[in-house]
Amino acid sequence: MASHRKPRTSVLASPTGRRTAAGLTSAALASVTLLSQSADAAPRAPKPTIEEVKEKVDNLYHQAEVATQKYNAAKERAAEQRGTVDDLLNASAERAEKMNESRRRLGTFASAQYRTGGVNPTAQLMLAKDPQQFVDRNNLMERLTGRQKQAVTDYQEQQAAATRQRAEATRSLEKLQQSQASLKESKASVQGKLAEARQLLSRLTAQEKARLAELERQKEAAAKRRAAEEARKQQERERQRQQDGSGSTGGSTGGSTGGSTGDSASTKGEKALAFARAQIGKPYVWGATGPASYDCSGLTQAAWKAAGVDLPRTTWDQIKVGQRVATKDLQPGDLVFFYDDISHVGMYIGDGKMVHAPKPGANVREESIYYMPIYGSVRPG
Repeated sequence: MASHRKPRTSVLASPTGRRTAAGLTSAALASVTLLSQSADAAPRAPKPTIEEVKEKVDNLYHQAEVATQKYNAAKERAAEQRGTVDDLLNASAERAEKMNESRRRLGTFASAQYRTGGVNPTAQLMLAKDPQQFVDRNNLMERLTGRQKQAVTDYQEQQAAATRQRAEATRSLEKLQQSQASLKESKASVQGKLAEARQLLSRLTAQEKARLAELERQKEAAAKRRAAEEARKQQERERQRQQDGSGSTGGSTGGSTGGSTGDSASTKGEKALAFARAQIGKPYVWGATGPASYDCSGLTQAAWKAAGVDLPRTTWDQIKVGQRVATKDLQPGDLVFFYDDISHVGMYIGDGKMVHAPKPGANVREESIYYMPIYGSVRPG
């Protein structure tokens, strides 16, 4: 009896199957389309406003200035440490020469004694791996002459001094390497912050850049108005003091603190200010100390040096030099520091204004001291 195979059925081969498959395919395509549309419709982060961009850029410039002060400090430490290392290496070379001279004297004694009677204790000392152990033997010292003893003593002293100097030079080299690493890190930080700021600004349209410039003008105008108002109040206080008969006590803006010391400080301040104002128009460059460009503390350091006063390199150290003064008592040449981290400094002119090296992309210029939050002020000299 012939066996009959049950015919295979194919869902796809039947009209119903084809309709089902078509339905599944359509559903799958619809799902992909919906997913794609959902992805396209996913909310994107809103474009930052010009005000937000300005705040971000200003913050980056501020961070770059903090990093610049760290760079300046590391650079100064590296320079000092490099000088120390050079001095130690020079001293070690001189000490090595003295040690070699002591060694030569011992060699002379050893050679002479060898010629006259074989290898004696002095020669044995020269040949020993550890001369100190041999010298410690009492019988050796008893058999050496006075000149020979002195030669051995000189050699030992020179050898010990050379060992100490080599150890000190090694420690100084390690410190130098640490300072150089810190210098490299601070430099990279400055460059990174400035690059990020430039990138933000490069994305702005011409219209947005114009709006940004307008915001900057508004900020400057507000700072100027406050400076003018504070100057008016100061003048009123001056008139009141004069009416009360206390105008000669000093402590006023632009006035002398009284006595030869005050006159001297005032003269130096005027000299420093004259130098600073002569730099107006030169570009801000981070880490620069002149004469072609400056950063903020580089300008104040150079200005006061022209007046005969040596200031430290960084804002953090400059604020420690001189007499602290209140904002209302500022005189020309005084240093005004800004922000809680003391990362910026300018030189007071009078009437609420200063000359300073502002930030990358700007030149040394006059500006209201109220353009930035004031931390405090000092009077060098």
